[in-house]
Amino acid sequence: MGDEIDGFTRSVSEAPPTHYTVKIQSFSLLLKNSVEKYESADFEAGGYKWKLVLYPAGNKSKNVKEHISVYLAMENTSSLPHGWEVYAVFRLFLLDQDKDSFLILQDAMGAERRFHRLKREWGFDEFIPIKAFNDASNGFLLEDTCVFGAEVFVSKERSTGEGECLSMIKDAPSIKHVWRIENFSKLRSECCDSQVFSSGDQKWKIQLYPKGRRHGTGTHLAVYLALADSTTLTPGSKIYAEFTLRLLDQAQARHIAGKADFWFSASNPESGWARYVSFAYFNKPGNGCLVKDVCLVEAEVTVHGISNAL
Repeated sequence: MGDEIDGFTRSVSEAPPTHYTVKIQSFSLLLKNSVEKYESADFEAGGYKWKLVLYPAGNKSKNVKEHISVYLAMENTSSLPHGWEVYAVFRLFLLDQDKDSFLILQDAMGAERRFHRLKREWGFDEFIPIKAFNDASNGFLLEDTCVFGAEVFVSKERSTGEGECLSMIKDAPSIKHVWRIENFSKLRSECCDSQVFSSGDQKWKIQLYPKGRRHGTGTHLAVYLALADSTTLTPGSKIYAEFTLRLLDQAQARHIAGKADFWFSASNPESGWARYVSFAYFNKPGNGCLVKDVCLVEAEVTVHGISNAL
């Protein structure tokens, strides 16, 4: 029988942990060398990969003091389907080397825990008081050596519906990039790309169609903002950006500008205007759009948010 305290049970058993054991020698050197967290190698239980996570001086991110924190964490979850959930009952062990028995902590009444993408780790913030752990009469730390262990029993598993996580960016910077296009009259490509530039940890490029595009073919210049390489996005990812594309007036600074916002993704990697400016206006001397066969296109891009699949 065990003692139930604050939702978990302490018990003692002579049977060693079924799935994994971690023996730590020179335990005191973890603290001396400022090792705040130790993670074991992966081990398998119930068809999944797990590891033990140990905080020798307590988990500071949870304001744990004067206790050792020990957790069980799922590993190698990237191959699991969207919305995966694994329910498991687990027990964490600490060897009493004098009595050759194990102190065991588990959730009260053998409660199962739900592991999923947003919660891959469960355990005990206050696994054992550091004072009790260091007390040689308890047998947990002898000759600066201790042994922890784990048992994991998967009770059920399932996949839920798909989801996404949107992260908005506070005070997002606005990045400008000017593209100088020389020998414009000699452009023969259907689509011309600017040099790649960065904004919001994303790579971008300006696309110009010198002969027009879609319903503007033959009558208007087409200009777009595009992701430089949309294939690098993870499936389901979207990038929310506000942008302005300007055709700079090199004579009187009466710039032509188009402003928009758009959710860029692998399936929708570009946004812009097929009828950006008419060829009649663009080619007219004095309008400053084309001077000495050179035109200047400026992109101003602000990434406000990124959405990733859960």
